[in-house]
Amino acid sequence: MPSLRHALLATVIPRLRKAGDLDSEPAERARVEADHRTLDRRLPTRATPRFAKNWEVAVADIGFPSHVLTPRGRRVHRTLYYVHGGAFMAPIDAVHVRYATRLAEAVGARVVMPDYPLAPEHTWADSHDALVADAARWADQEGGVVLAGDSAGGGLALAMALSMRDRGLTPATHLVLHAPWVDLTSSTPETREVDAVDPWLFYSKLEAYAGWWAGTPDDLGRPEVSPALADLAGLPKALVLYGTRDLLAPGCRLLARRAVEAGWDLTSVEEPDLIHVYGLLPLIPEARRAFTQVVDFLR
Repeated sequence: MPSLRHALLATVIPRLRKAGDLDSEPAERARVEADHRTLDRRLPTRATPRFAKNWEVAVADIGFPSHVLTPRGRRVHRTLYYVHGGAFMAPIDAVHVRYATRLAEAVGARVVMPDYPLAPEHTWADSHDALVADAARWADQEGGVVLAGDSAGGGLALAMALSMRDRGLTPATHLVLHAPWVDLTSSTPETREVDAVDPWLFYSKLEAYAGWWAGTPDDLGRPEVSPALADLAGLPKALVLYGTRDLLAPGCRLLARRAVEAGWDLTSVEEPDLIHVYGLLPLIPEARRAFTQVVDFLR
């Protein structure tokens, strides 16, 4: 049974994030584009205690900014390449920075966080090749690279791993995916059923955001956009964590089934009644358990 703290966040977070059904796709597009015109793209570090004391930040230009966070006074043994979620239309959040730096500290890594171009002004084609090339450069460094992400970022991380494989580039050592959005076609019939129990994500909005990111209906099923539909053989070992009160859960189950068929080493952790990206949420025992599972997986 979920904890009381989880139950509280399951009520509070959707309100804070102003979750709700889509009224009109054109109106939502106009709202998001207006938000983007005033967006502060600086790295949001307010949720990370003593960030300036503990981390040195450099910004690489890979066609768009990519933040490289190096711990002060500690040697790093690998790179955590963290791709943020936000339905492809929201920027890096303070929660992403907090989670990525905590995980990096636990496994002795630097953090790379790309600030990829957002939909609807941009599609997958505006960032995919640059992300793949950047991750491959870090994969060639000492200790290799862990590809990780949440929600849309988790799907992006998986899509990057597919392209790294197909292009003969150095692969990631591991994949860590929190409730990844891996099927933007919503081909799984259960998705409509889960829409009724997810307090945070709404099918109508995900359908619109998927179309923005794909750019054209023909691209929705591409491996770069819906990686769960691709050939999954030969990918790095992976850990996927998600809850059942999550609109993306059917896609995660699809990914797990197709991984078995492909012989891909994927560990799938499904938590009953937990909400979207529960593993990143603050102050709940379910997130602490997920963090331990991720750290153990990466050791």
